[in-house]
Amino acid sequence: MRRDANTLRTALAEIDRQHLRRARRTVESFPVPESRAEVVVGGRRVVDFCSNDYLGLARHPLIAKAMSDCATQAGAGSAASHLITGHGTEHQRLEEELADFTGRERALLFSTGYMANLAAIATLADRGEVVALDRLNHASLIDGTLLSGARFSRYAHGDPADAERVLKEHGGQCTVLATDGVFSMDGDIARLPTLARLSRAYKAWFVVDDAHGIGVLGHRGRGLLEQFELDPTEVPVLVGTLGKAFGSFGAFIAGSTDLIELLVQKARTYIYTTALPQPVAAATRKALQIVQDEPWRRERVLALATRFRAAARQLDLHLTPSESPIQPVILGGADIAVRAQNELLEAGFLVVAIRPPTVPAGTARLRITFSAAHSEDQVDALVEALGRIQAQSPKRPDTH
Repeated sequence: MRRDANTLRTALAEIDRQHLRRARRTVESFPVPESRAEVVVGGRRVVDFCSNDYLGLARHPLIAKAMSDCATQAGAGSAASHLITGHGTEHQRLEEELADFTGRERALLFSTGYMANLAAIATLADRGEVVALDRLNHASLIDGTLLSGARFSRYAHGDPADAERVLKEHGGQCTVLATDGVFSMDGDIARLPTLARLSRAYKAWFVVDDAHGIGVLGHRGRGLLEQFELDPTEVPVLVGTLGKAFGSFGAFIAGSTDLIELLVQKARTYIYTTALPQPVAAATRKALQIVQDEPWRRERVLALATRFRAAARQLDLHLTPSESPIQPVILGGADIAVRAQNELLEAGFLVVAIRPPTVPAGTARLRITFSAAHSEDQVDALVEALGRIQAQSPKRPDTH
């Protein structure tokens, strides 16, 4: 792109023409703790149906207190990278507790899930090799491949047979198979047992990003690997995030002692960045305890998602095959999705329209997410609002 102001304006105008310009909304304040599913936007109190706070922990008073207490003792920042002087007691304890929670030998903290995925792929894939990726994988798994210098080959979404085609086609060159566990824009679940079998058969590292499953799915909230009863030999590389179900911030990779040690030595996104602040680690430790002590939270959020699906089907809304707290409503055109987003905001609901390039053309959607903090009445009121919008704009997308 040429360094010219007109070039920038032309690019922005084209984004506007396609109804694809993204805009931030400033959350001005939060209501009292009793209304944790609500936020204030533009001076109006609205119900938040688009965050990833699945268990309603992001504003939990005990988690906030753990953060505050730690900040009083350890300070607000870590001041250096983990390998200099930034690795503190709270980091070490959290890594040990995450390893125990996930049934792995060790865990390693990262500042974001994006950085964790970059580290996992770039450490395990070398230049000239091939990484097999689900077509709807998160962008960070693609960017990790680019960082590694390896090539990537995509297989059809949720299709293990096509994944095997990729593995066969590239033979021994395909050294990593990576997938989201729960797909963030569709809410559906990867067929992990079959993919695990394939990765072992073709001697490829199997990387699972369980960002949207850890803490929510599985009998004890340990994620999709627990739900599918997959052990560390079947899924040697587990990536999880802390800013979703745990209501905190950061991410981790869990695996064998040797895997984690290699990441410490080679992962650029671990080595060359300031460590997560210790108060964040302390807050996450408290969240991890609550996740294990209060299973009603994950039971509730999944029950609310089921309640929504049953009501939405009555309205003939176009849903994806999701059994997770992520329940997208496919609308088709970007302009239709933006209009629906604005109408929902007027009705008192914060729901973001997701458009290309985040999702394929023709599948713009409302990405609706549920939290244990929501009430049944709020879910029912959302469905009623969607019904009114559906009546005004009955068109359904042709593709998905």
